[in-house]
Amino acid sequence: MDSALASDAAYLPSTVRVAAKILVVGHFAVGKTTFVGSLSEIRPLRTEETMTQAGALIDDLRGTEDKTTTTVAMDFGRLTLSDSLVLYLFGTPGQRRFTRLWHDMTVGALGAVVLADTRRLEQSFPVMAVLEEHGLPYAVAVNHFEGAPLFAEPEVREALDLLPETPLVTCDARDEISSTHALIALVEYLQDRQTRSSQEIV
Repeated sequence: MDSALASDAAYLPSTVRVAAKILVVGHFAVGKTTFVGSLSEIRPLRTEETMTQAGALIDDLRGTEDKTTTTVAMDFGRLTLSDSLVLYLFGTPGQRRFTRLWHDMTVGALGAVVLADTRRLEQSFPVMAVLEEHGLPYAVAVNHFEGAPLFAEPEVREALDLLPETPLVTCDARDEISSTHALIALVEYLQDRQTRSSQEIV
């Protein structure tokens, strides 16, 4: 969604009263920048830099030979859901050397979309471990790549050791509608958790 946007799209309606922070996380080259870009109503902020040979010594580049840039700080996008509610989307860098930044970015977040790749599911564990350490609820969206193996949902759940209530969907991060469905899965999960929490208090 890098096309020219209407000039008034950069400004929030004066009626907006609630802003929610959502993380978009996942391992290196799983599609986080693309996901944020497909959803953002504003031109997304990106902190991509050209990859160098030095990074090959510390980053796992298997299956990403064609990738030439990488996020070094974060991606940022915005999505207005109603006259009063706006979501801010924060995409994290994927390399494990940015783990400390992952921890910092959980502060103030309501939840996260974890993008996963069936060719490298094991690389999702460090990211999910950080979210679980901070008690941050998340939904998993398997981003479909050409040539990637397809597995039934129970197989993916077992491979990622997901709780039964953790949402699991498939998506194409390049497609706005597909990415929207993944985001909806997270938002509905957060709403359900909030409802159950309120009932327990009563």
